[in-house]
Amino acid sequence: MRIGELARCTGVSERSLRYYEQQGLLSADRTPGGHREYAESAVDRVVRIQQLYSAGLCSAKIVQLLPCMRDADGGPCESAGTQLVADLTVERDRIDRMIDDLRRSRAVLDDVIAAAASPTPPANPEAPQGS
Repeated sequence: MRIGELARCTGVSERSLRYYEQQGLLSADRTPGGHREYAESAVDRVVRIQQLYSAGLCSAKIVQLLPCMRDADGGPCESAGTQLVADLTVERDRIDRMIDDLRRSRAVLDDVIAAAASPTPPANPEAPQGS
């Protein structure tokens, strides 16, 4: 499939697809006219790349990880080495810290929302009124 079709199938811009190719995340054959031709499996590959970017991984980590994943289901291959596992554990721990930070931020917002949504306390009738 051509780059435009891959972009439509995945919702990823052609510019991003070219970037993925430059970074070694995606490969394409070339037609005699120089156009990119992607295999059908490129759809799964692009979806996986997007998921990994969304998880906060950089392209260098994704390049290391992709050969260790099956494109069709994202499951692991047997080629994952101990260094990759260690690197990915660090990434997972970073994501866990981000989740904890987001939960704390949400709790603060919940408190502010609750305080702003609660009715104002009634005025104290025994307090002196201004003249």
